[in-house]
Amino acid sequence: MRVVLQTPARLVWPGHSCRAVIGSGGLIAAAGKREGDGTTPIGTYTLRRVLFRADRLKAPQTDLPCRALEPHDGWCDEPKDAAYNRPVVRPYPASNEQLTREDLLYDLLVVLGHNDQPPVPGLGSAVFLHVARANWAPTRGCVAISELDLRALLRGATPGSQLEILPEPAG
Repeated sequence: MRVVLQTPARLVWPGHSCRAVIGSGGLIAAAGKREGDGTTPIGTYTLRRVLFRADRLKAPQTDLPCRALEPHDGWCDEPKDAAYNRPVVRPYPASNEQLTREDLLYDLLVVLGHNDQPPVPGLGSAVFLHVARANWAPTRGCVAISELDLRALLRGATPGSQLEILPEPAG
């Protein structure tokens, strides 16, 4: 399945279109993405796997690899660390992001194949497709949609499905 971010505000896939938000820094060419810059990288990214909070949500219906998050799950965002842009077990000595958050953003998330084969230090980590904030505030570089829309997307997703993030239209 092909999922397309057509503008910074619309995500579309066969038979569906929904509101979306991107990073506070807007869109950027993938080669220009830097750790912590708040931008969303333009490009095509495989939907790798789904993670969800089993203590808050039912597992989504999907053919993608899927597992429940554990309290110790983290994601390394330290460019100098060997585990950069990879999952880690917390506590972890290098800088990392807690995946079991107090807010609802990571209650359901899709790991995108951005900067992961292999990770290049500093070119961005933890770029996910996840649940949007209730006020639709920008992300720190991810793409976010409503939980309802994310569940609908996951029902049609299969291994090999991709998210294509297009540049903003000229003009």
